[in-house]
Amino acid sequence: MTIETLRPDQGDPLPDPDGCNNTIALILGGPMGVSDRNRPSMAWLQRELDWLTVWHQRRQPVCGICLGAQLLATAAGGSVETLTVGTPPQPFMEVGIGAIHWLADPKEHPLLLGMNPSDLVLHWHGDRIQLPTEAELLGSSLHCPEQVFRIGRHAIGLQCHLETADSSVKRWIAEDRDYVVQALGPHGPTQLQEQWDRLGPQLQRQGRQLFNTIFDALSKSQP
Repeated sequence: MTIETLRPDQGDPLPDPDGCNNTIALILGGPMGVSDRNRPSMAWLQRELDWLTVWHQRRQPVCGICLGAQLLATAAGGSVETLTVGTPPQPFMEVGIGAIHWLADPKEHPLLLGMNPSDLVLHWHGDRIQLPTEAELLGSSLHCPEQVFRIGRHAIGLQCHLETADSSVKRWIAEDRDYVVQALGPHGPTQLQEQWDRLGPQLQRQGRQLFNTIFDALSKSQP
């Protein structure tokens, strides 16, 4: 497998979908949200969404994580809104390690073979995806139902994180410290790092297993 990293936020051009046979697009996250595409300084985000819309319409294989999942859902006709909890609804930031519950039978969805009825993941978001009509929901958390979904055979989205390395989590906590404090309180960054040090190896094992299955499934969905 050859991996090519593109940074549309730094001006990298995105490839012509017509010339991308045997290619899986992996759309990752960032501190911005889908609605930020309307800001002049983030015009690149609209260009990425336009590109992803064409990629999806041509049923090219794609996996989106966090912001990538939100972009994927939007490209397929869904939307993104602020995550809220309680009555009356209040904005909520889902940050930290928590469980997601799988909603599908692994016998019907080989994507979930080897996973537990619920698994720990890393949460890092304050938005909620409203899925497009053609999407199938596969996994939910207590506060955010739309955690893992599939669209047809070619597209998979994860609002949660199972791709993170130790260095990534440490960097995110440092770079996004204010966000973590807002979500978890003044001791949040330290508590989150301690939580990751304790549970990170388990999440990484689960992540390797799930992503091996995801990429195997997407490779077989090539049009």
